[in-house]
Amino acid sequence: MRNFLTCIVVGFAGVSCFAQQPAPAQRVIVLHAARMLDVAAGRVVSPGEVLVEGERIVAVGATVARPSGAQVIDLGDVTLMPGLIDVHVHLFLHPGAEDLQTVQESVPQRVLIAADAAKKDLMAGFTAERDMGSEGAGCADVAVRNAINSGLIPGPRMRVSCNAIDLTGGHEDAIGYNPAQHVLSNADAADSAAELVKVIREQRKGGADFTKIYETGKDSYAGGVLHTPYQYTVEELKAAIAETARTGGAGHGVSVHATGEPGTGYAVAAGVESVDHAAQLSDATMRAMKAKGIFAVPTFAIGDYFLEQAAPAAKERRRVSQDLHAAEFKKQMAAGVPFAVGSDVGPFPHGTQAHEMVLMGKYGMPAADVLKADLLHGAKLLGWEGKIGELKPGYFADVIAVKGNPLEDLAATEQVRFVMKSGVIYRQD
Repeated sequence: MRNFLTCIVVGFAGVSCFAQQPAPAQRVIVLHAARMLDVAAGRVVSPGEVLVEGERIVAVGATVARPSGAQVIDLGDVTLMPGLIDVHVHLFLHPGAEDLQTVQESVPQRVLIAADAAKKDLMAGFTAERDMGSEGAGCADVAVRNAINSGLIPGPRMRVSCNAIDLTGGHEDAIGYNPAQHVLSNADAADSAAELVKVIREQRKGGADFTKIYETGKDSYAGGVLHTPYQYTVEELKAAIAETARTGGAGHGVSVHATGEPGTGYAVAAGVESVDHAAQLSDATMRAMKAKGIFAVPTFAIGDYFLEQAAPAAKERRRVSQDLHAAEFKKQMAAGVPFAVGSDVGPFPHGTQAHEMVLMGKYGMPAADVLKADLLHGAKLLGWEGKIGELKPGYFADVIAVKGNPLEDLAATEQVRFVMKSGVIYRQD
């Protein structure tokens, strides 16, 4: 079999190359760099080296053994760190009118778009992601995940949910269109606990790893207060969670789109794995999230993008929304709510979502905590704790190199110069 090397132009930096074939089983590589991130300790080791054999890390330190025949790659003045994790992506979306693209573009076309998005995310250093709903493409995200896993296309290791689940007339149910046109929903409908269980079973049959549920609907702000209707009761959510627990473990449960109370509180009371967006949480909800270890996923990057793109008439409203979310984020940090990092990328360009970490730092989270939220908490939320998220012996060789020191400036995560996933080098500038 021939091994093909594909090259792409990366901005003005030159050409990056990636191999699409699986790594040879016995290939041994030593990565050397000026610095290396110790995520758990929140410190940088200088210099840093990682010994990789096949798809696994064998040794890590300021220096490592160099077995006979090992390929030594000196990456220079960069920081080695684990591959980044984004727990809230939409591979099947791209910038533009979100609802119209799901109507105008066929599922085969959207699969090709998703494959391209996966490659862009990988090249930006994201070696693991969670696709939070295919937005009307059903279980087409399963095909993308499987193609990545088989080496057919480049992309992160994925957890996928098929469509999100929604009420009839709920958050993503083609609201605002002429009902006589019967425009298809971007989600799968379930209007009771029994229907939730049935849809979850159908999605798991189709290959879904986890379940995404819309728990709150259209948001509005009045007097500085977020108003958003809930969609499912605590008991209905508990039925969904019990069904996912029957067939899967960590990383295979229920996560919700939930922006404010009472929906956020209902989701936490039921025991979801994460509350995504989490723009407003009551004191009781925050205490429960801390006690149960339920992650909040702020998704600031999507709001920041829409703020920058907004017409003048809408810009102030979006600025108020983002400022209120940032203020709530500070309260959540003070209350000890655990966080994971998810960007909601898709409506804004894939491959740019490391900006989420920059914004979390801007809004008050120390850089070391942002990196722990991304790497340690992200690995746990995706069900890959002890396998990814750190540079440690026995872990998958998901290694990137960034220009600068991310502990000093989180913008370093936007300056990726090297990407390895499972021992395969996909980018080396």
